[in-house]
Amino acid sequence: MANDPDALFPSGPTTRRGLLSAFSRRAAEALPVPDVLVPRATEDPFSEELPDSIEPFLSGDALIAEIRASVDETGMHVWWLGQSGFLVQIQGENLLIDPYLSDSLTEKYAGTETPYERITTQAVDPALLSFVDVVLCSNAKLDHLDPGTLHHVLAGGASFVCAAGSEDIAAEHAGRLPDAVLGVGDDVELGGFMIHAVPAYHEGAPEAVGYVFRNGAYAGYHVGDSRRVQGVAEAVAPHGIDIAFVPINGHGNMNGTDAARLAFEAGTQIAVACHHEMFRCDTAGTSRFVAECVRIGVEYRLPRVGERITIDYGF
Repeated sequence: MANDPDALFPSGPTTRRGLLSAFSRRAAEALPVPDVLVPRATEDPFSEELPDSIEPFLSGDALIAEIRASVDETGMHVWWLGQSGFLVQIQGENLLIDPYLSDSLTEKYAGTETPYERITTQAVDPALLSFVDVVLCSNAKLDHLDPGTLHHVLAGGASFVCAAGSEDIAAEHAGRLPDAVLGVGDDVELGGFMIHAVPAYHEGAPEAVGYVFRNGAYAGYHVGDSRRVQGVAEAVAPHGIDIAFVPINGHGNMNGTDAARLAFEAGTQIAVACHHEMFRCDTAGTSRFVAECVRIGVEYRLPRVGERITIDYGF
């Protein structure tokens, strides 16, 4: 008994460890042991409940009025138009990237197992954007190369750029040939914009590219559809990016964590989350993206559709 570590009150000398061990073992023996060990359900700490609907910050004529009123202001002005669509304005010139301003996907998948039910109300009639100077489409997927949008935004004579491998579909969806077809490493100068195609990786869109654009002192990076794989950030980092538009939906693309890490690795000053809050079947919350940005020190923005972001160095 004196040297029995399992005795609750040993009669002889014992160590402190032995006494604590005795208490621990007796306590463990008192716990009921289930016949079957059932794994404990774990909740995703980043899970977020989707709203029924989201209204743009600005839309329609009010959005167009703000865009037109900014042409004489210094800096780079950016408006998120929903999904992966952005309008970028620098020195009075307007660059439109991956605009999706229709219900093409909703109509295509109506009645299927994956209906593309809209969450965010459409920001603007695409016909009101016919004044833009350049339109870029990063891949051939319908929410990046949208026939319901392209005919209207190109009606004013904007230059049209698509990814190499998508030029036939681009011509069909736009009703005209593209002015430039870019593969990885290719570039083109259109007005004051220099456009450079960088790698992207998406299993469902082998033609996918990202775009680095520059106008004067300002540079941006549009990821398009991509996972975070080796070679993507390395191709972008030398360009000195001020702002990056990163997808966070995680369905064939990077999730919020990888989006933040890509922005960090690419050396961008500000990361803007996109490719979310458009369709109920293809979205993600922003908390994972925000948490990783905070953890690794990446400045980020979470604009509402139709909300302006401005970077202004005074010229």
